[in-house]
Amino acid sequence: MILAHTINVMIMKEKDFNENLIKFIKKGTCSYTCISEIKNVLEENGYKELEEQKEWTLNDNKYYIIRNDASIIAFEIPKDNANSFKVITTHSDTPSLILKPSGENIKENYLKYNIMPYGGLLNYGWLDHPLSLAGRVVIKKENKLLTKIVDFDKPLAVVPSVAIHQNSNANSSLDLNMQVDLQPIIGLSNNKSDWNKLLKEQVKEEIIDYDLFFYSYEEPRVINNNILVSPRIDNLTSVYAGLYSFLNSKSNDIKVYCSFNNEEIGSLTEEGADSTFLIDILKRLANELNIDITRTLANSFVISSDNTHAIHPNHVENADDTGVSYLGDGFTIIKESMSTTNAISSAVIKTICDKNNIKYQDSTSKNDISGGSTLSGISLRHVSVLSIDVGIPQLSMHSSVETCSLIDVYELYKMMKNFYKTNIKRKKDNVLID
Repeated sequence: MILAHTINVMIMKEKDFNENLIKFIKKGTCSYTCISEIKNVLEENGYKELEEQKEWTLNDNKYYIIRNDASIIAFEIPKDNANSFKVITTHSDTPSLILKPSGENIKENYLKYNIMPYGGLLNYGWLDHPLSLAGRVVIKKENKLLTKIVDFDKPLAVVPSVAIHQNSNANSSLDLNMQVDLQPIIGLSNNKSDWNKLLKEQVKEEIIDYDLFFYSYEEPRVINNNILVSPRIDNLTSVYAGLYSFLNSKSNDIKVYCSFNNEEIGSLTEEGADSTFLIDILKRLANELNIDITRTLANSFVISSDNTHAIHPNHVENADDTGVSYLGDGFTIIKESMSTTNAISSAVIKTICDKNNIKYQDSTSKNDISGGSTLSGISLRHVSVLSIDVGIPQLSMHSSVETCSLIDVYELYKMMKNFYKTNIKRKKDNVLID
């Protein structure tokens, strides 16, 4: 389907928050559909689109900008122009199977498609699950190349495992080869043109090229009221919590919400966190408001939200000796060698949480298990501000189906909402929190 309708609700109660989180996860099947959904939510709440290629006229106070269909920055200007930015950054992409160009092929009587991994997949977690297809296609109309965001929204493929009878090592030393073992089958056919028929059913126009992803078509499910078992928990939980905290809060500062593409592959793209997207927008906004960008950044604060690992019930040896994260004990403040969390930024967030009865945990990783890079760590190459890394603890990260606690997502949302609302004034030797 071509994406259209969205969730139209101002989230207040925890029950509503959880129900609409599941709807959001089902809609955000890749970075393109995720950003399309965010755009729809913003527009239904009065935000207007600005284009980087055009002149800006800021007659209102609520705007958003999309770059390359896959990253978005929204901002809201207070009545009295503030001299600081309150920024929350998340990432819209998730590990998946990206289609290679002209990858359709026949093996025996199976129609297959040649894929490559997008992000660090937990390979065996992608076997034997129904997969659907979503992304962006480029079509030609007259002398124009146009993009369309598409989601087939039905089971289209599967990556079959090898039966235990044919692989005696399956339960002892499973070693999956990405080129061999994770190639999905689409159907039973001896005709490669059946692939084009499949595309034509979805997109009637002539397709020049596409960025398409096979994604997990499993339904999000809740176990015992608070354990969420779902695709794309990393990082749509942060995207969702950040978006609705942005919508449901007032601030004396310039509120900024970002969802970047390509975090799972290093962020060094036109629209990734390692691009100039954020600083470009902040500089341009400061110019439009006639405020000094250097002084404004010195007063600003960035929250980077991405998930971390909960202690595993069957492998506690993978957790740190002290900085252990538990499902259901609140969101995590992540402090690792590659994170941007420091004592000041952590103390600010902890003070906000203590004042508002919000549950949080300190999270660290074992020294002999490497962690990943963070959005703020990457963004700070271009935007130097006080920042912190937060997230929720989860299990089965980068599998096609992951696990977390709904309690922690809601606590993350409450913290972000109160972060936007709180006045934070940083001076040389102190921080005032009001």
